[in-house]
Amino acid sequence: MGSLADVKADLGALANPERAEFTAPYFGIVPGGYGEGDVLLGIPVPEQRKVARRHRDLPLADCERLLASEIHEHRFVALAIMQLRFERGDEAERERIADLYLANRDRVNNWDLVDASARYLLVDRVRRAPRKLLDPLLRSRSVWDRRIAVLATFPLIRADEFAETLRCCEALLGDEHDLIHKATGWMLREVGKRDEAVLRGFLDEHAAVMPRTMLRYSIERLPAADRKRYMGAAAAKR
Repeated sequence: MGSLADVKADLGALANPERAEFTAPYFGIVPGGYGEGDVLLGIPVPEQRKVARRHRDLPLADCERLLASEIHEHRFVALAIMQLRFERGDEAERERIADLYLANRDRVNNWDLVDASARYLLVDRVRRAPRKLLDPLLRSRSVWDRRIAVLATFPLIRADEFAETLRCCEALLGDEHDLIHKATGWMLREVGKRDEAVLRGFLDEHAAVMPRTMLRYSIERLPAADRKRYMGAAAAKR
């Protein structure tokens, strides 16, 4: 088992400043962007996951220290290690990891960090008491909390349970942030993969008021004629 210093050293050795500069806007790491203040090393995700697997037994206390880092890849690898531990952990371990995640979710503060963690580390919570988990996140002023809420419903979709996803998407129809529009549209598209009729029911009720990006993401797999019809219904209301 490596140490926290070993994890940081492994990531430091993979740093690619040119790639970091090129990809920074993709993560909003620009003046005034949602990722402003982050330090990016420029390491591809597959390489970060290799580091996580190499240090999969890192203590949770050290994962929490990594989450506190200003370096983006430190936080990603911390979450990847937590996922690996969660997958093979017993009930008590999984509860500890979920608690740590929720207590430090202010450090899960970019779209890739949310997407790589919420649907894995909160699976037990969302199955056991979805509204207790989701409602405070949906009401949060933090865009990351709201995105966590939407992504946390992914395991329910895969179990053909769509009610909480639809409820979250409905609650966020008026959200102004594009990252929420993308997340809700993505989850609706996933619903449609499992049950197209359920997606169409949501669209028939809400397409006219859905944010354009949310609607566009959600209908990507529908026939062209249906995509045109739903986009037209939305345009007519604007």
